[in-house]
Amino acid sequence: MIIASWLEIRLSKRHTRRVQSSLQKATQILCASNPLRPRLAIVLGSAFGQVAEEVGDSAAVAFADVPGCAASGVEGHAGQFVIGRLGGVDVLLQAGRLHYYEGHSMDQVTFPIRVMAAFGVEQVLLTNAAGGIAAGLVVGDFMRITDHINLMGANPLRGETPVGLPGFVDMSAVYSESLGQALGQAAADCGIKLKSGVFAAVSGPSYETPAEIRAFSKLGADAIAMSTVPEAIVARQLGLEVAGLSCITNAAASQGNSAISHDEVLRQSRQASKQAARLLTRFCELA
Repeated sequence: MIIASWLEIRLSKRHTRRVQSSLQKATQILCASNPLRPRLAIVLGSAFGQVAEEVGDSAAVAFADVPGCAASGVEGHAGQFVIGRLGGVDVLLQAGRLHYYEGHSMDQVTFPIRVMAAFGVEQVLLTNAAGGIAAGLVVGDFMRITDHINLMGANPLRGETPVGLPGFVDMSAVYSESLGQALGQAAADCGIKLKSGVFAAVSGPSYETPAEIRAFSKLGADAIAMSTVPEAIVARQLGLEVAGLSCITNAAASQGNSAISHDEVLRQSRQASKQAARLLTRFCELA
């Protein structure tokens, strides 16, 4: 038992050193790709991919070219960092995300957030396509995330805590009120009705059963997807100001009249993409 514990500590420390080395190399690669040094980052989930096309003075770096970063294998997720200007503001985009259900570890899923912080980012907007649970949410709605429920069965902070960072992170106010207000103002300026609610994250990749959705509704969840919460947790550990935005692309199980499929999510995402691009461009101007 003593030998096993000692070995676990040694392996954990080696892992942390590898992560720090990868972060340093990743930052150097991003710095070399573009002279801009953004303080705002946006993680583009499904329905938000078109935003990357609106970025000017841009340079893209594929995840595959970033040491320590895994490649995304999900349709609708480009798998690259984009540095440029959106709405006249310097911004770092994570175009496509890594998902726990792909088989990636939580460290891999959240590594891009650590890259952002190492690069000098101070604010991050996390976006996703989600299923609507609350009766007031319909397909095509945008929902500002006010809080979340972690139903993934895993926490990205498990393991050795990097030097200088808290191991036990306060989650009482994850989502920034000021950034949330900026989202609200951006939506109003674009003529978009922005709703708000609690977001639940599950591990996936199977969609939820009707019984699960009824249970999650009783827990207080308004929308649900398979991402975002791990990034939010790590972002708060790193001291980043966080905002969250969901695009409702399907009704959750038992809430709609048809079966849920990834193809339908992608179809609805494409329909919402133009509004999403307008909304995020205006948000950048206000954040």
